[in-house]
Amino acid sequence: MIEVMAIVGPTASGKTALGIELAKAFDGEIINGDSMQIYREMSIGTAKVKQEEMRGVHHHLLDIKDPEEPFSVAEYQQLVRSKIAEISKSGKLPIIVGGTGLYIQAVLFDYRFSESQVDEELRNNLYDELEELGPEHMHKKLIALDPDTDIHPNNTRRVIRALEIMLGSEEKVDRSLALKPMYNELIVGIDLPRNLLYERIDKRVDSMMAEGLVEEVEALHRRGIRNVQSIQAIGYKEFYAYLDGKVELGRAVELLKKHSRNYAKRQLTYFRNKLPVYWIDGRVDIKDNIKKIRLIMQENERGRRIELIGEQKPEQGK
Repeated sequence: MIEVMAIVGPTASGKTALGIELAKAFDGEIINGDSMQIYREMSIGTAKVKQEEMRGVHHHLLDIKDPEEPFSVAEYQQLVRSKIAEISKSGKLPIIVGGTGLYIQAVLFDYRFSESQVDEELRNNLYDELEELGPEHMHKKLIALDPDTDIHPNNTRRVIRALEIMLGSEEKVDRSLALKPMYNELIVGIDLPRNLLYERIDKRVDSMMAEGLVEEVEALHRRGIRNVQSIQAIGYKEFYAYLDGKVELGRAVELLKKHSRNYAKRQLTYFRNKLPVYWIDGRVDIKDNIKKIRLIMQENERGRRIELIGEQKPEQGK
């Protein structure tokens, strides 16, 4: 029996809609699998599910942190495993929906944390920022956090590493245990042709702009929230640069689209290399994909029964 399901895929691939339909079909509840959707007051830029889109399905771990608060993969792991136990106890199916691969992997597999590995998403965001704004900008950002730093501005690797430590709540994982599953899980990934995915990303950004993304970022900017983990997120750092007068609005929108496309590529690479994903075609009607997922679940259950029978057979000669 499947104990936990996860719906993964790149940004704008349709995870939210599929997750809700699956929850309706299999009597499930959804657990947020996006590291940025945990933040309050950051709904448009993180593409957080709207109340009317939930269709009565219970969603967990949305809006649990203020933008100024740090959040780590180890904390996420603890919270989600607790939610999985709670949802399972109520007789419902826990369904993790999101695109933060490391976080989801840390829940479903035997990741054990001690003090000090950086959030991969934070690192990627910092390198995107370095590419767009240059070493001097990154060094100034570090000085704002650590005025006593003696790292040279041209030593970009050390600058980025120092920023990771300052901005992220670091954790160290024992990777020798990281492939051992914690549950009988099913991970479903949504696949789309690259050109269609990029088209969806561009349309999503345009929709975010129409919904008031700039105003959402401006509200955070006015409060003086900066140099914290949440503001490194794609969708926020680009408009901070605009509000700080470093880029024009049109350029900020272009950068958001570019960074989102780059992030989608990184997500796909992570899911394909790190997780045992059953891929489905995102162009197919959701109802047909649910039928396919139901068949996968049935095959999984048959396979587990055969394994159990094999384990219970007495050894020859005994």
